[in-house]
Amino acid sequence: MSKITAAVKMVIAFFTLFAQIVAPLTGSFGVETFYEDWSPEQAYTEDYAVELEKEPGKDFVVLNLADIQMDDMEYYEGFGEEAEAMITKLVEEQQPDLITLSGDNAWATLAYINLVNFIDSFDIPWAPVMGNHDGQGCISEFWCAYLFADAENCLWKFGPADMGHGNYIINITENGEIIHSLFMMDTHNNGVFTDENGNIVEGYDHLWDNQIEWYKWAVNGIAATEGHVVESSAIMHIPVYEMKTVWEEYYDKENDCFTGPYAEGSFGVIHETPCPGAVNNHFMDVVTELGSTKNMIFGHDHVCNASFVYEGVRLSYGLKLGRACYYEEGLQGGSTLSIHSDGSATFEHHFCD
Repeated sequence: MSKITAAVKMVIAFFTLFAQIVAPLTGSFGVETFYEDWSPEQAYTEDYAVELEKEPGKDFVVLNLADIQMDDMEYYEGFGEEAEAMITKLVEEQQPDLITLSGDNAWATLAYINLVNFIDSFDIPWAPVMGNHDGQGCISEFWCAYLFADAENCLWKFGPADMGHGNYIINITENGEIIHSLFMMDTHNNGVFTDENGNIVEGYDHLWDNQIEWYKWAVNGIAATEGHVVESSAIMHIPVYEMKTVWEEYYDKENDCFTGPYAEGSFGVIHETPCPGAVNNHFMDVVTELGSTKNMIFGHDHVCNASFVYEGVRLSYGLKLGRACYYEEGLQGGSTLSIHSDGSATFEHHFCD
């Protein structure tokens, strides 16, 4: 399709979608009211999280889509139709109970609205997190968040104030009991940090200290309500620091495989240097200490789909969806997290190209 044809389609779409473009602007007065007040002193209550009921005897399937990251021109040049066909194929084949988006969802105003409308049209609960590029090509990151909150089937919550956009919890229940929790967390954008040697470094951000405190509070609160530690998964955009450290020491780049203690049980490839936060926030230390989270799913690095177990926690790149931004042939599709009745979960990739 020519750029002229795509540009004409964009102009028509602008007027067609105008109401959705301006709705977040007219609804954004008193922005602070969209975010909740939270402190670690408050009690965790059962109604704090969104709940989805799992059918007994059947896995609860979470379909994750990573880094769709399409701008307006790409969408109307045909990439949008391709991505939507991939998503439709994945939904039809995997029959998910929940669709999650692990950040860098779209990169421009019209593409963002089209993505939200399309995912919502499946009439399946869905839950996104923000990536480092969400909001950059749009009116604002809050504008994107408002679209999520306004979508009929989206479970998005703005979450606690001063933690970014969209830190929230989805509890999967069976027969009224929580068997698995999903932590949806914002890893933000870029920043300037002080490393452990006192050096000033610039680079990607990750979870802030107050988010880690919120995570600890929630894990312990859910355990208190259920009488035991509940298994959980975390979905976020920027990977934890350990993705890079394991790659540096235990990934054979010539043979595309993990070595040493990570050889067994690992799969997928790493075809670009992992880009975690600029400094180690030691979130993994908290995760392993609490013993709840056994799966983490990331986006961010488009030509990586590796999955390996680090100190009892499976760290996985979600498979990139579509050709927008940058991609690699053979590394497109979606990923599933299948939650079983005992609360454990299995992670898999499903290729579309």
